[in-house]
Amino acid sequence: MKCPFVVTIKDDFSADIKINGVGYELRKDEYTEWIKVDFKAAPGIKVHGICKFLLLSTSPEFELYVTPINIDPEKPAMPISYPAIYSTYLAKRQGPFATLGLAEDSWALNEKVLVDDGFIQQCINMDREREEMFFDALDKVKRGLCVCVFDGTDRLQHTFWRDIDEGHPARSGQASGEQRNVIEELYQRMDALAGRTLAKCNGKDTLVMIISDHGFNTFRYGVDLNRWLEEKGYLKVKDGSREHKYLTAVDWSGTRAFAIGLAGIFLNLKGRESQGIVEPGAEAAELRKEIAGKLTVLADSERKQPVVKQVYNALEIYRGPYKGESPDLLVGYNKGYRASWETAVGQVTEKIFHDNTKAWSGDHCIDHSLVPGVLFCNRPIATEHPRLMDIGPTVLDMFGVEVPKYIDGKPLVVADTAEVGAAKEEPKVATEAM
Repeated sequence: MKCPFVVTIKDDFSADIKINGVGYELRKDEYTEWIKVDFKAAPGIKVHGICKFLLLSTSPEFELYVTPINIDPEKPAMPISYPAIYSTYLAKRQGPFATLGLAEDSWALNEKVLVDDGFIQQCINMDREREEMFFDALDKVKRGLCVCVFDGTDRLQHTFWRDIDEGHPARSGQASGEQRNVIEELYQRMDALAGRTLAKCNGKDTLVMIISDHGFNTFRYGVDLNRWLEEKGYLKVKDGSREHKYLTAVDWSGTRAFAIGLAGIFLNLKGRESQGIVEPGAEAAELRKEIAGKLTVLADSERKQPVVKQVYNALEIYRGPYKGESPDLLVGYNKGYRASWETAVGQVTEKIFHDNTKAWSGDHCIDHSLVPGVLFCNRPIATEHPRLMDIGPTVLDMFGVEVPKYIDGKPLVVADTAEVGAAKEEPKVATEAM
């Protein structure tokens, strides 16, 4: 599929771009509005998308950044909302908006295609789009449930933790603003949003909850679990290059355990893995116990720090018909550590520890006790330790729907409107490892 465009440079700070015969002005360091782009998928068939352009430079080299192509919400190539017409309604009401699951282009920032300010503006713009949808929904939903997710708190903490962690390797690997605090400014915006939301619900019999599904912590060093497994004799690598991804460098005939993703170690089980060599049952159980015991005491000798807080046996912490498909062991890393970028894609390197110099400098894929979530509620909550898994049952219970027995969570004990009026308590914030 092709979408032809022509760029004409005007001066050091501007240019014109023509896409599908329509002209637009580009100004240095300023995003365009969403621009519609059409692709010919087949004779007589077009696929509609939207993107933004950012002119980075006209000289000495011409540099133009284009966001990833998003599905056009007004004319979606596939349903992206429920009901399907809802995305069209929103686009007609407020104009085009981001539709990718992770629309903020953090990898462009990691690879230094985007500078910090360009990424920050992306995040702010997309949160503004979401806010417009949210308040429209609040106006329309007179009785019922209204939920909205704001991504900026996640994206900006991932990428700007380096600003608040002076010992982070990314402070030298990426630009760092000495006088700025992107995360603090983010929370000031979120506090203002919370205030506008409460004001919108003022005087109504409305329960307001603001929930984070996790907290954040620093991600200084990546841990190559596959290299550790190799050194301990659990994994074997083929002769030749280690640059291969997706575990293609692994010699399965001599591998009893491997890692891929951000937290999991899998046993090379017979009957589950295509070239499995580990017998299910007693052998697998003993291997899980052995690996967990050794990994729990893993230390970073250079920095004299413990790396792992706890290793979890999936067969003990999960239940249900699919727990056998999960990783056998889940690694709860200590502060500062996370699975390396190479481990995430199944690559085996030459060393266990890697400095994380990417802009993506904060993370939450560590032990849950180190990244507690936050629950804010405009009514008192009597439950001592609220959990994320309790939110769904709480919503069902408030609407008079019986909570299914297979759900792990329990309804929170939330005061009703009369109790709030009698107690005259201020809203409380609960922080737990949700």
